[in-house]
Amino acid sequence: SGGFGCSMADKADNAAEAAAKKPSNPSVLPQNTIVHPLVLLSATDHYVRVAKDTSKRVVGVLLGAKEVAGERDSWKLAGAHEGLYAAQDVVNITNSFAVPFEEDDKDPKIWFLDHNYLENMFAMFKKVNAREKIVGWYSTGPKIRSADLDINEVFKKYTKNPVLVIIDVQPQDELGIPTDAYVAVEEVKDDGTPTRRSFQHLSSEIGAEEAEEIGVEHLLRDIKDTTVSTLAERVNAKLTSLKGLKARLQDIHAYLEAVAQGTMPVNHEITFLIQEIFNLLPNLSVEELVRSFSVKTNDMMLVIYISSLIRSVIALHNLINNKINLKDAENEGDKDEKKKKEEKDKKDKEAKDKDGKGKDGKDKDGKEKKGKESKGG
Repeated sequence: SGGFGCSMADKADNAAEAAAKKPSNPSVLPQNTIVHPLVLLSATDHYVRVAKDTSKRVVGVLLGAKEVAGERDSWKLAGAHEGLYAAQDVVNITNSFAVPFEEDDKDPKIWFLDHNYLENMFAMFKKVNAREKIVGWYSTGPKIRSADLDINEVFKKYTKNPVLVIIDVQPQDELGIPTDAYVAVEEVKDDGTPTRRSFQHLSSEIGAEEAEEIGVEHLLRDIKDTTVSTLAERVNAKLTSLKGLKARLQDIHAYLEAVAQGTMPVNHEITFLIQEIFNLLPNLSVEELVRSFSVKTNDMMLVIYISSLIRSVIALHNLINNKINLKDAENEGDKDEKKKKEEKDKKDKEAKDKDGKGKDGKDKDGKEKKGKESKGG
């Protein structure tokens, strides 16, 4: 079995190396986009500087590399992502820069994009990092607009299949990610009518390298509420995850209802994925599984119960110690006061004794003086 495990590991390593060395084909449409945090920060900063509190949007250029997943980000070849991305072209968006852009509010077909600025900026970025190419453009949308296809044609001058990423700089939904990725495709119709261009949705995710994760953590320290405990944060994260799961289940329910009513066509890829979800769900009718869940739940509840008891005993112990400390402090205070009173009484007594002795001495001196005077007379 050890030899078999080694041979399988060698095969996996060879497959990973082959996937990493496989050249990216620019004619193949990308299937997935990875947006790095620096792009989100740059786009948000661009919007705040130019179009905050207005209905305008801002446009910029996306830099990165079209690559096979795992070519640079080694974490993409781990776990479940290995089989999913190894054969697909992935657009890894690592950087961006703003471009002067204007459009008419009344007529969306009238717009202006500064080509010279774009080319000069890209030339400077290329001097810093020659590996980063123009892979597409971003817009703060928040939705696709009618002029986006024409703008996309301009970017085809710089890359074969430019990717449009709409970045929501003011997200209302805290559960989802603030990016939507699209690529322009030609729709061929069966009835022989001319083809037309449209945007095809791409799956997108937020990915970061180790250095970026450290930078994001430093930024979040200023936003993070330090008064909230770690346990409360974990509970809030679980609650957010459950809300996200509920939203996804509602989307699936709405889609299946629309398909059943005939308002939407059947997408076999979606049905296959839903079937896979059901296949991965545990079978709760198996008695052994139900018993395992019960044992696990009881073990967890026992730990919670014992923890509550220990916390109560410790709280009671601290309360008793506090009472004892207060009583000892009061007794020490009474002793100090008694001691001070005794010292004061002692001093008063000594002062009285001293005054009495002084009086007796004076009276004695007076009598002796009188006796001498009488003798002399």
